[in-house]
Amino acid sequence: MGKNQMTTTTTSQTAENVASQGNITIQLGIPRRALLLIFTLSGISALLYQLIWQRALLTIFGSNIESVTVVVSAFMLGLGIGSLVGGSISKRPGVPLLLIFGLVEIAIGAYGAFSLHLFHWAGNFAANSNAFQTGLLTLTLILIPTLLMGSTLPLLVAHCVNTSRNVGHSVSTLYFVNTLGAGIGALMASFVFLGMLGLTRSVYLAVSLNLFAGLTIFYFRQKAAHKDS
Repeated sequence: MGKNQMTTTTTSQTAENVASQGNITIQLGIPRRALLLIFTLSGISALLYQLIWQRALLTIFGSNIESVTVVVSAFMLGLGIGSLVGGSISKRPGVPLLLIFGLVEIAIGAYGAFSLHLFHWAGNFAANSNAFQTGLLTLTLILIPTLLMGSTLPLLVAHCVNTSRNVGHSVSTLYFVNTLGAGIGALMASFVFLGMLGLTRSVYLAVSLNLFAGLTIFYFRQKAAHKDS
């Protein structure tokens, strides 16, 4: 009799867990594990871009302390401003945050696909420019995509908080997986991708990660829309 009660209790708990997972998926619009994987890939691509673009720009504009400072400063500035912009957008009621996140990932990938050609053109354009003009051009080239990158964390945090109502867990989990992805991206870029693939194919790898993230968001969004209809 006791064994039957234990079996019933276990079955009930399993059913509750499955139902809970289903509710989370419905609320988020995408399975939680898929969302965390997407944001991990986003972190990997971001660090791939940073190392690839830094190497490409140093090749074009010269390898010196000023060039490194401008590239790193532009990356950090773009992430910071982008975070503010993403946070401002996330406060607006009724905004489809997950859809915007998907569009941002695709926009980053689109920029990444043409980035090396753009940097090469910029290098030719700035060949006869002074240091200030060259630094300003480099800052602009990096600032555009990093603004988009910086907006992704507050957009996803706001989306998860709106559905789970758990601020601490949402922030810590998303920050963890994105930072984990960034660490993986830095290691893989330094010791594997850049050496084996070179700059061009490595940047296309980063582009594919962004496109995969964005299109996956659209897939689950469309799937949820079909279920609702």
